[in-house]
Amino acid sequence: MKIGIDMGGTTTKIGIVSTEGKILYQTNIPTPFYPDIDDFIDALYDATIPMIEKVGFENIESIGAGCPNGNFYKGTIEHAANLPWKGIVPFAEKISNKFSGIPCRLTNDANAAALGEMKYGVAQNMKNFIMITLGTGVGSGIVIDGKLVYGHDGFAGELGHVKIVRGTEGRRCGCGQTGCLETYCSATGVVRSFIELSWKNQNTNTITSKDIFLLAQKGDPTAIEVFRRTGELLGQAFADFVCFSAPEAIILFGGLARSGDLLIKPIQQSMEENLLPQWKGKIKILTSKLNESDAAIIGASEI
Repeated sequence: MKIGIDMGGTTTKIGIVSTEGKILYQTNIPTPFYPDIDDFIDALYDATIPMIEKVGFENIESIGAGCPNGNFYKGTIEHAANLPWKGIVPFAEKISNKFSGIPCRLTNDANAAALGEMKYGVAQNMKNFIMITLGTGVGSGIVIDGKLVYGHDGFAGELGHVKIVRGTEGRRCGCGQTGCLETYCSATGVVRSFIELSWKNQNTNTITSKDIFLLAQKGDPTAIEVFRRTGELLGQAFADFVCFSAPEAIILFGGLARSGDLLIKPIQQSMEENLLPQWKGKIKILTSKLNESDAAIIGASEI
């Protein structure tokens, strides 16, 4: 059995995964609640131990973690824009030490989701695809010839920080740059777009992307326009991504991915309008069919 950790900017989910890829037990803790990394690891340990006791500590083979800006080669989280811990965090080492020497490996959280999708989801028979996670941020896992792309330094797959708006007029991103795709097309980006379009409305301070989705379903024109603009920008970006890896499909994962045609239709239209002729009509836009937390936890356990 293995432990899988799916670390997001809002919530960290932990599960015990069987050798057959089934999540036996699962729990979660709030990621940003712990501004000190050691306090976070203590909380993660305390949340995980009751699950481990049910299966036996001696039966845990390894720990895998999908983390924003996770470096597969070094086992570190480095300069993650959506996490409270800045700089370089030796996460795998700290986790292994806390869990009595159980080996720990980590990678980008979107890479972990891609591994789960490739083994159990809609990408089971694919060797070339791009996983896009639409959550607090925008992450990506790139699979070419059946293998995840890590690059020479372990950081390949940061498509959320491709600039979709050039110059300095784009939105400021947590990474320090402006105009990143993440600032427009993540869940937080959708909220920012809605607030900008609803500036006269005084009741937008606590609104969430889910609220905006529900408004769009009810026909709210501002909410519908937000999803149209978000899909348009994603489609433009996807057309660019296709140029360097020619994927069979781009698979959407995460909370926003469940928005259905509100998001998928403008993505598909925008992507097709911007694709080079040799790829028009060939690239599929798919939504993960796996339970969101299950896919990422299972994928992380497979690292």
